[in-house]
This record gives sequence, structure tokens and C-alpha cells, in this order.
Amino acid sequence: MSDCIFCKIASKQIPSKLILENEHVVAFHDISPQAPVHVLVIPKKHVATLNDLSDSILAGEMIKAAQQVAKDLGIDKTGYRTVMNCNQEGGQTVYHLHLHVMGGRQLGGNMAG
Repeated sequence: MSDCIFCKIASKQIPSKLILENEHVVAFHDISPQAPVHVLVIPKKHVATLNDLSDSILAGEMIKAAQQVAKDLGIDKTGYRTVMNCNQEGGQTVYHLHLHVMGGRQLGGNMAG
């Protein structure tokens, strides 16, 4: 999509603090971090929401990228949170699928599990 900010980041039309890139995804530091480590993992191809994700290979690539980011940034052993927001009431503000990887401190808002 020509007006999608994450498509522009994935195609390097907009610079980012890139951490990881492969043929399927890119990962970069969030510009408004909610934790000491806050990275976004996005697919290179445009997928608007989690409801639109039908490619299990891409889903797996996003999870593998999150694991690698956590390891590379030293939060894999201490712990981290991954979040995908879906649509307005789920808190999604950019309509390009993205996986938040957050850690580097004890995270509040204990979720069930």
C-alpha cells in the first residue's frame, strides 16, 4: 500500500533503527517505546490486521523473528512480552500487521497465563 508507513519502512523508503531483516519480515525499534526494549516485527508484504493473516509460514516467521530479537537484545532469558493488537478496540493504530516485542524490565498488567 502506497500510504502505509510500515510498508515504507519495510521497503526502506523511511529509515528505521533496523534490528533484523529476512525475506519475510523486518524488525525495528518502536519510535514510542513502552519498555526499555520495544521492537516491532512486521511482514514485508502488507497484511492489514491479524484477521487478514492466512499465511502460516509468515506467522511462523514473525514468531521466529521475535525470538531472535529477544535473544539478540538480551531479554530472552529474563523474559519478554509479545503483543499483536487487532482493529480499533484491540488498540491497533497502524493497519499493517505488527508484533510488539517488549522487555528489559518487569512488565506490569499481569495477564492470565
